[in-house]
Amino acid sequence: MAKLTKNRKLVEEKIEEGKFYALGEAAGLLKEVSTAKFDASVDIDVRLGVDPRKANQMVRGVVTLPHGTGRKTQVLVLCSPDKEEEAKAAGADFVGLDDYIEKIEKGWTDIDVIITMPPVMGKVGKLGKILGPRGLMPNPKSGTVTMDIGKAVEDVKKGKIDFKVDKFGIIHSRIGKVSFKAEQIAENAKEFLITIIKLKPTSTKGTYLRSIHLSSSMSPSIKIDPKITED
Repeated sequence: MAKLTKNRKLVEEKIEEGKFYALGEAAGLLKEVSTAKFDASVDIDVRLGVDPRKANQMVRGVVTLPHGTGRKTQVLVLCSPDKEEEAKAAGADFVGLDDYIEKIEKGWTDIDVIITMPPVMGKVGKLGKILGPRGLMPNPKSGTVTMDIGKAVEDVKKGKIDFKVDKFGIIHSRIGKVSFKAEQIAENAKEFLITIIKLKPTSTKGTYLRSIHLSSSMSPSIKIDPKITED
């Protein structure tokens, strides 16, 4: 077992063992215990009382964080020529079709989100084996397959993210940066959790929000009170 450094001990002593924190309190504490020398990301982990193996208990959705994610999101738009200007005007970083499909087939995936349109999904679909494992495959449910290319790009740039429960029943997402004000972190987390609660499958039984943890890069995690969140 790795030995705790003096600084790490001091940091962990600030978090009361066994205590469940309210969102606002946890956000403020997170800023105190984040000691990375860079602007670390703020992450949230939510364990749900669902069985992801059952189709009617799969939890997946999108949410626009009120204060964004704090990072520049690289957006690729795969579209027909008549939609290229719309995509560029909305702020897309890369716009095209066949040239980018070929580039992806050769291993290029240096983007965060791919947006496309129904008429070209036949071409984009063949990239599934490359994009799927990286969480980059466009999906109508997440709003990344649409004819309204401009709005889709603008939404992503403003802080729209998509999320999905993993095979262990956990949703993990980045919801901001440590440099955010505590209120901004709390508001982003609240919006994220409200969205998850709205997506609660009707087939689930028992406790839906099993546990919630807030953390930053290289920091200990802080337990959030699920009951407070569901009120």
